[in-house]
Amino acid sequence: MSLTSHVYTEKDVGDFFDQTTQTYLTFWDSEGVLHTGYFTGDADEDYRAAAERTSDIMAAEAGIGETSHVLDVGCGCGNFLIHLADRYGCRGEGLDLSAERVAFARKLAGDRPGIAFRHGSATRMPYEDGSFTHVVSQDALFLVPDKPRSHAEINRVLRPGGIFAFSDFLQPREDIGERARKHVYDRVRWSGGYSLVGYQRALEDAGFEILLARNLEDHIRQTYRVLGKTARERAETTPDAAARDWMLAFAESCGEIQAAIDRGEFGWGIFVARRR
Repeated sequence: MSLTSHVYTEKDVGDFFDQTTQTYLTFWDSEGVLHTGYFTGDADEDYRAAAERTSDIMAAEAGIGETSHVLDVGCGCGNFLIHLADRYGCRGEGLDLSAERVAFARKLAGDRPGIAFRHGSATRMPYEDGSFTHVVSQDALFLVPDKPRSHAEINRVLRPGGIFAFSDFLQPREDIGERARKHVYDRVRWSGGYSLVGYQRALEDAGFEILLARNLEDHIRQTYRVLGKTARERAETTPDAAARDWMLAFAESCGEIQAAIDRGEFGWGIFVARRR
């Protein structure tokens, strides 16, 4: 793993998402679906369907069902865990650094039985050893400054033989240019991360057996192409100048993100591992 020139703290990350939650909900998705999509091809521009497809692929690869007890680490606005509970009948908890997103998740979940959300850190989880059959995460663990510590905590709260299934952003190369640092890394308070191979080594060091590691950079490129197009279209019809400027700046970042992918400075992958 290599870092960019900036090292952000957990407080930096939590504060950023507390401050931007309402903006993202207003622009990106009012129900809080803020994850990378798994698209059917270049012509597919249905973001919501692609995001749901990502969730279903991960659930299938992890073998989540009615008997599963799932922890969603970095649960954000709660959509992934709610989707798993509604579609597959599992029970579980979500944990996130952002108090604002946890509050939204609790409201979104309503009175659904068997699921709950907590404000907390992936490096100091408030759970007993072996509490869960599955730990899942979508596009969140890259933001943890002390990744080995979060991997150790995930291993601890899984029962022996439990499954860790997640998607995450990748840093395929060590050297990151200034444009990628500004529009990809610093934009979301990301210090730096792993390559696809580096991630597998880190998981093995933490006591996991790798079952699946898949590079999905084409899907993240399509995600930001679609989101950039959406931002530009909405900016044209938005009367509020500040909101319009934010959308246009986001659209610019979406273009830069795609360029960073092409330069090998940014990527996305899905992993499934088993606790030894």
